[in-house]
Formats: sequence, structure tokens, C-alpha cells
Amino acid sequence: MLIRTKPALTESDVTDKSLYLNRRAFMRGAAQVSLAGLVGMSASPAQAARENDSVRAWRKELQPKLDSLRPWAGSTGEEQTPLQDVKRYNNFYEFGTDKGDPAEEAHQLTISPWTVRVDGEVGKPADYALEDLIQPHSLQERIYRLRCVEAWSMVIPWVGVPLADLIKRFEPTSKARYVRFETLVRPEEMPGQKALFSSVDWPYHEGLRMDEAMHPLTFMAVGLYGDILPNQNGAPFRLVVPWKYGFKSIKSIVRISFLEQQPTTTWSLIAPEEYGFYANVNPDVDHPRWSQKTERRLPGGLFGPKRIDTTPFNGYGEEVASLYAGMNPRSLF
Repeated sequence: MLIRTKPALTESDVTDKSLYLNRRAFMRGAAQVSLAGLVGMSASPAQAARENDSVRAWRKELQPKLDSLRPWAGSTGEEQTPLQDVKRYNNFYEFGTDKGDPAEEAHQLTISPWTVRVDGEVGKPADYALEDLIQPHSLQERIYRLRCVEAWSMVIPWVGVPLADLIKRFEPTSKARYVRFETLVRPEEMPGQKALFSSVDWPYHEGLRMDEAMHPLTFMAVGLYGDILPNQNGAPFRLVVPWKYGFKSIKSIVRISFLEQQPTTTWSLIAPEEYGFYANVNPDVDHPRWSQKTERRLPGGLFGPKRIDTTPFNGYGEEVASLYAGMNPRSLF
């Protein structure tokens, strides 16, 4: 991995304000020095006080499995992003468009009880309680790289189960060629859904081809850093697809649908020339308004951002490139 000695400040450091949803990628933190590594991982008393009863109930439900986490041999050995940076720097427009909005607003989200509807081309459609979905499975910790389309990145130790293990239980039919995911709509707890000028037609929705969903790397996370997911990171149940740009890894999922036809997705509807269905990380295909050849690895250093080269499929090409054999790589944005 190449670490540049001089900061290469480009348009990716400050996202164009004209981007839909007023996406201000680096207004908070582009020049900040992260002190999270000095703080430690435990929640402060003030943070703990902001946890609502549903968060505490879900932690209690999941704690026995958290206590017996199994490591995963395929985890990256790169330095992990400090927990406080992971919690404070987020895109989760249901709570606001600034990076700090989710940490400020998401504490009010009720995450237990939580129900996931499974429907479409499956043999076992139902409304599943999240604890019933997780109960048969041991939790794994997988340390993945996360690459945002805005050209910043993190390394995060996720906790969860392979999506394929869940899909098999639903018994998809031979017609199920795609999987569609849908996020919670609850404007009384998610103030971004009440924004007057939002371009999103809620709920946020994303999709994968069935072979992508069944790939061993595709992960359903219920936690990070050995604890439950913070609300602002997609609690209690989110998708993680490490070879794709981060907007594909949809948060706070309440519905999983199995479809015969390719589903529409939120960002490809809003800006189809900028955000395609596949969204595979590709340094050779730039965003229309900035380069994707490098990324800013969080947290930044004392004297500026830590810029590194972006790799195809976010470094997971050996595992996933075969999924796209015969396809034009430039069409997989």
C-alpha cells in the first residue's frame, strides 16, 4: 500500500455542493486532527446516558453471542480506524446530510423490537424478529476496508453473519435473481426524512445480484468493535459489501425482497450518470467530478490527510473479479 508523503488535495477532498442531497463530504473533519486513538473504545458517561432503553435491550439480547465471537481468517491486517472516528463520521441521510448529524440525532432511534420482512421469490416469506434471524448463527468478526464513493476510507471490525447463511434459510426460488434491501422509514425518529428539500423518495433502497448476495464476503452486520452497532452506523442490522462503494452497504434494514428483475436503487434513480447499480470500487473509472485513483484514509495525520492509492474492487479482486467476467469494467460503476 503506497502512502504519499505530500497531501494530494483534489476535488475529492471537498465534494461539490451541487451534489444531490447537499452531500457535503468533507466539511467536517477534512482538516481536523483525530484524537480518537487517545480516547479509548469505551463509551463516555454522557454517551451511555444517550442510549435509549431499546439499545440497552438489544445489547442484552446479543451479549451472549458477542461474548463468543469467532475471528475470521480473511480479515485485513491493516490498522483499524479508531472507534470514535467510525461513530462520528457517517453518511446516513435519514438523520441529516452532514457527517456529524447521525451521531447527534440517531440516539433517539428505537432498535428493539426490530422486524425484517422477507418476501418475493422465496419459499419462506415472513416477518422475522431480528433476534430469530440471528439466533441460529454464531457471530463472526470480520475486519474489512470500507471505501466511500466520496474518496475517503476506513478499516472497520464488523460483527455479524454471512448474508448467504441467512438467504439459504429463506429458500429462494429459481426465479430469485436479485435481492432488494429497504431501510426503515420513521420520520419521528429520523429527522432527515422530514427535510423539506430532500431528493430521496424514502425509503432508501439498494440491491445486489443473487451471486453477489451469496458471495462469502457479503456480510450482514449487527455490531462493530465487539459491541452492537451504534445507531448512527446502521443499527441494528445493516449490509456490508466490502468491494463496493459504501452507499451500497445499506443501513437499518427492515425488508429483504427476492426478485426476478433488477431492482431500482436510490442513488441510481437520483443521479444515474454518477451512481450505478454495481458500484464496484474502480480507480480507473472516475466520478464525473473527482478522481477515484486515491482515497483519504481516516483518521488524518497531524500534518494533513493520509492519502493512499485505491485498488480495484477495494483490494478484494482476487475473491470477486470472477463475478463480472465478460462484463465491461467501466460499466460496473
